[in-house]
Amino acid sequence: MSGWGLAAWLMLGGSTLLLFIGMPVALTFMAVNIVGAWLYMGGEAGLAQLARSSVSSVAAFSLTPIPLFILMGEILFHSGLAVQVIEGIERLIRRVPGRLAVVAVVAGTVFSAISGSTIATTAMLGSLMLPVMLSRGYHPTLAAGPIMAIGAVDMLIPPSALTVLLGSLSGISISKLLVGGVLPGLILSVAFVLWIIGRVKVTPSLAPREEDQPAYVGWERFRPFVRYVLPTLSIFGVVVGALAGGWATPTECAAIGAFATMVLAVAYRALTLQVLTKSLQGTAAISGMILFIIVGATTFAQILSFSGASSGLVQAITGQGLSPGLIVAGMMLTLIFLGVFVDQVSMMMITLPIFMPIVQSLGIDPVWFGVMFLICMQLGLLLPPHGLLLMTMRGVAPPTVTMGHIFRAVVPYVAMSLLLLAAVFWIPAIATWLPARIG
Repeated sequence: MSGWGLAAWLMLGGSTLLLFIGMPVALTFMAVNIVGAWLYMGGEAGLAQLARSSVSSVAAFSLTPIPLFILMGEILFHSGLAVQVIEGIERLIRRVPGRLAVVAVVAGTVFSAISGSTIATTAMLGSLMLPVMLSRGYHPTLAAGPIMAIGAVDMLIPPSALTVLLGSLSGISISKLLVGGVLPGLILSVAFVLWIIGRVKVTPSLAPREEDQPAYVGWERFRPFVRYVLPTLSIFGVVVGALAGGWATPTECAAIGAFATMVLAVAYRALTLQVLTKSLQGTAAISGMILFIIVGATTFAQILSFSGASSGLVQAITGQGLSPGLIVAGMMLTLIFLGVFVDQVSMMMITLPIFMPIVQSLGIDPVWFGVMFLICMQLGLLLPPHGLLLMTMRGVAPPTVTMGHIFRAVVPYVAMSLLLLAAVFWIPAIATWLPARIG
């Protein structure tokens, strides 16, 4: 076996094995990096370089949006504004088959526009809306499916901490990557709503025909929407508008969004000291975990490159005479396969050091590739048996909702996500049209 082949097996195979047996992501790559630095970067000198690289990897200014995006979602959930947003949407949507399931999708889309955490969106909607839907006679699959599915869409619609992480680790423009996920995310949301309505019309027993709810009329019907939903959406409009117009960097947009969210909470008298403390603690915990992962990912890529494994693998793949489209399709299938077993951050850390040199050598549009990468990670959140949002739903769902219900509930939404991935593959403009408008 060649030298680079042995290095590839040691680094990629070792990290994958440790992840599969359940070792935490940060510790997995720390262990592999120490061994790799000692073997391929000169013993003690390699370990010293490992320490220097670790510090520089998290000192990058491009990572600043991550805690700010997370803070936006933490304030939204801890302040109770999320409950008001749900009420505003619920009053507005009337006489629709599977109404509460549709409300969950629309509310989740709104939360995606201000929250950087997929888990938080799913946990919050699951704890608030799932018991209500079950008590009104919704089938468990119809009640749980939309909540998990729209939680995954949170990854595509900015602000998204994982999108910033992907851009930082891959070298893809973070601004264009954030904006590139907007249209695919909205397409999925609309598809989910149409599926729910069509499914309930075909099988009316899945949802109650008439819900015993007061019929709000006039201003009372629109008041919560105008008071809570529109101001929340305006933050999304400012953030994405500034990104798309090229008026602000991702860091500046994240700062504007976090500040606007805090101002909104203050205006509603919902930002107490306790809420602010909980929000900052949650932000610090999640951001710290992500930064530890970045340390491991950056050094991992450097060792792969230094050992010759990256260039060797790239030459081996590109030398097969396959078309760029076929190679990209193979990479997407690899990501979907990994999504069954490992989490999204691990997917990035294992594949990006190999995939990005291939993308660059073949002249593939990095934004197009990055958006498809995001869709594959979004799929991974929903794929049985270890999808992160499936486990989140199991944690907040009542005992009457079994894992069988949860697995069956996500099947149609996984299918729609696969169709979206195919559409973006064949029609790249779905992902690249809006980023191309950035000034």
